[in-house]
Amino acid sequence: MDILLVIIAVFSAFVGIIGAIAPVIPGPTLSIASLLILKFCDGNDISTTSLVIMVAAAVIVTILDYIAPVWFTKKSGGSKYGTWGATIGLFIGMFAGFLGIILGPFIGAYIGELIAETPSSKAFKVACMSFVAFMLTSGIKLIFSIYILVTVISEGWSILF
Repeated sequence: MDILLVIIAVFSAFVGIIGAIAPVIPGPTLSIASLLILKFCDGNDISTTSLVIMVAAAVIVTILDYIAPVWFTKKSGGSKYGTWGATIGLFIGMFAGFLGIILGPFIGAYIGELIAETPSSKAFKVACMSFVAFMLTSGIKLIFSIYILVTVISEGWSILF
């Protein structure tokens, strides 16, 4: 049974890394799920304290993922149109592949600000800040998810061997 749990945990951790970039997949949540799965294996070395700390970190990373883009957009003088545009652009961009995921929020924020009749130069600044926020939060989620993957592989290895 432990072999199956380790395989599921590693798979969940890999999908968590994908979710760090793709907004429809809850990356940090899947990464934490992989640790929880390993907790049920015999001979695991995952302490409850470590697990609680990782869950708290996942919650903070997830909250930051929602707050940072809005904060960056507002800080750059953007409107709610820019924020909504970035969000819509991100979801539409997902259908255009990896490049769409990166450029979608930028283009969406820019169009949103133009709809709000923001001057083009200011709309460009807001779009740039939206892009920076997306890259920052994606980077934080990616680092978190990679750390969890390394932990899961290491722990899974020690459980199996």
